[in-house]
Order: sequence, then structure tokens, then C-alpha cells
Amino acid sequence: MIALSPSYWQLTVLKTAVVLMVIPGAAVVLGYVFLLKMMAHMQSRLGPMEPGGYHGWFQLIGDGIKFIQKEDLIPDEADRRVFALAPLVVLVSTFLIYIVIPAGPRLVVQNLDIGIFFALAVSSLSVIGVLMAGWASANKYSLLGALRAAGQLIAYELPLVLAVVGVVVQAGTMSLQGIVLAQAHGQVFGVGAIGNPYILTQFLGFAIFLAAAQAELSQTPFDMPVAESELVAGYMTEYSGFRFLFFFMAEFGTAFALSAIAATLYLGGWYQPFFHGTLADVVGPLVLAAKIMLVAFFIFWIRFTFPRFREDQLQAFAWKVLIPLSLVNIMVTGVFKVAL
Repeated sequence: MIALSPSYWQLTVLKTAVVLMVIPGAAVVLGYVFLLKMMAHMQSRLGPMEPGGYHGWFQLIGDGIKFIQKEDLIPDEADRRVFALAPLVVLVSTFLIYIVIPAGPRLVVQNLDIGIFFALAVSSLSVIGVLMAGWASANKYSLLGALRAAGQLIAYELPLVLAVVGVVVQAGTMSLQGIVLAQAHGQVFGVGAIGNPYILTQFLGFAIFLAAAQAELSQTPFDMPVAESELVAGYMTEYSGFRFLFFFMAEFGTAFALSAIAATLYLGGWYQPFFHGTLADVVGPLVLAAKIMLVAFFIFWIRFTFPRFREDQLQAFAWKVLIPLSLVNIMVTGVFKVAL
């Protein structure tokens, strides 16, 4: 009976374990597919192709094992407690995003009425961990990288949130599950065969969301906080071993989570028109995973294509381009919402 009707605490532990497994799994999948293979083929520098046999699939896992085995070094002048906690704060921020992302009609850790608000709020907590890492390292490059990261994340939080507002206005709910269902039950020119994925009406918001997500991840061309030629590795300069691995997992885990949010908001999430009920819970994660990989492809394609912005260009792009465009998108969405 316990197996069939788990208690609240058993269910909570199970959900926590699933999310904890998803984060390193997501980091491995995105790191392998895009960082090691897609970029390698696009730039004609294949790198290790032998580890594990087929296409060098074991290389990234081997690197992870190597990081775990490395000595945990902490600078003499560092604030040891804050230095040690910083990677965990960033990783916890990533963990909390997954709580509200639905992978099926019933496959969601917590279906909050304000799900998208919660996801964007907890994603902002990572800046606290970054500032902790930079300040506690007792390194001027680390501190400068942390300050750059804080300024960048604060600037690009605004277009990220404003891009989502258009979807919320159109769907009439902040629940991620509700947004999926709104797209599922919508129609395109009177035809409801595939629902109404909001990428058709919120294409501007989608583009803004991707650009802001790129900046949130501190990936090229928004990688000023970790600019190797200027800051060595920014706020991560003094980190080694498993603590550096935590930062790596947080970056790629967050990339996976933001791709999942974009897929949910603009591509219909787990919804597909062919299976319902229990079958939708089985097929839904596969559908969502395919959409996540599609969105992640664009994120990493941009990363491997464009050169790094200067700091003034980076801030100007947020305040003079993305934020005005997102406000225009909200205004147009509101007009059509009232008119139609």
C-alpha cells in the first residue's frame, strides 16, 4: 500500500531525487552534444574522439571524475565559509527552477499558480552566489568579475521578465501548466490541430527571451564576467576540483532549465495532439526534451558564432534595444488581447 500511496514526505524525497539527477544529467547532455560535438564539427576541431568508443562520448564524464579527484584548494586570504558556500548557492538557484517546469499533465514537482514568477525569481538568486564567490576569493580579478556579473544579470533580468509578460498577458495565467494548456486549446486561424504555440504570436518575445537568457548564462557574446583575456576566469578564478564542477553544472543546468522554460512558454511544452492522459505523461517528457534541445541549439549556436561585447555595448544592448522592444511587445499584445 505504501508503494501505491506514498506519503507526502516520501513523494517529496522522490521528487527531490529526480530533480537532483536531472541537473547533472542536463549538464552532461548539453555539454556533450553542444560544447564538445556541435561546436567541434561547426569549427572543424573535433578534439578527443576515442574515449568510450563512439565519438568520444565518455570524455565529458571522465573530465567530471577528474574534477572530483582534484585537490580542493582555498586561498589563504579567502573567507573560507563564504568561499565554500558560493557554488552551492548558485547550484541551489538552478535546482529551484526545475520545481515548477511541467513535463506532462501530472509530471510537475509543484504546480504553482505563479509558476513562471517563481522560476524567474529563484533564477535571480544565482547572482548572490556569484558575488559571494568573487568577494570571498580575495582576488581582484574574481571581485571584478563578480561585479560585472551582478551588473549584467540585473540589467538582463528586466528584458527576460518583460519578454515573459507578453505570454502571461496572452495566456491569462502565470501557471506554467496553465500556459501549456492555453496553447494546447488555442487555434491558428480557426484551426486547432496543433493548438496555438505562442512562438507564432510572441516571436519577438521569444527572440528577446533567448538574448536575455544568453546573458543570464554569461555565455558569449555576453561573457564579460569570465573574460579569460582580461579576468583569467572571473569569479571562478580561485576555484578548483568539485567546487569548480558545481559552477559548471549550474551553468549548463541553468541553460537546460531556461531552454525548458522557453519551450514551455513559446513551443507548447510537453503538449502534443496525439496522446492524452497517462500516455501524455509518458510521451510528454520526450516531446519536451526534443523542444529543449531545439531551443538549446540556438543558444549554443549564438555562443559559438559571435564575438564578445564590450562592457558598454553589453549594457547598451539591454537598456536601449531589448527593454524598449519588450515594452513594444507588451503593448501590442495588450492591444490585440483587448481587441480580439
